[in-house]
Amino acid sequence: MPQEAAGTKKQAIGLDAKPEPHRLQDVLAVASVTIGIAALILGWIPATHFPGAVAGLIGLPLALYSQMISATTNERWLNVIGMVASFLGVGFALSNGGFTI
Repeated sequence: MPQEAAGTKKQAIGLDAKPEPHRLQDVLAVASVTIGIAALILGWIPATHFPGAVAGLIGLPLALYSQMISATTNERWLNVIGMVASFLGVGFALSNGGFTI
């Protein structure tokens, strides 16, 4: 309206704001799931126990760090799945021979 004083218009806060992308967190969450599933599969097979143990030892701290910096619930879900898969993969790999070549 022409009678409004300057500066009294209400600005819509948050309507034009777009959510910030969390590229690093997304990549770390997907990497932790991928490495965790690889560790689980490799640790389950007795002939590939060494790569399974190595993948699990890489995946577990990666998933823990990713969980620490995660920003969304979806990332946290993926991180927990990656942690559990990495832990189980290391367990299976250790039961099949661990770090022996």
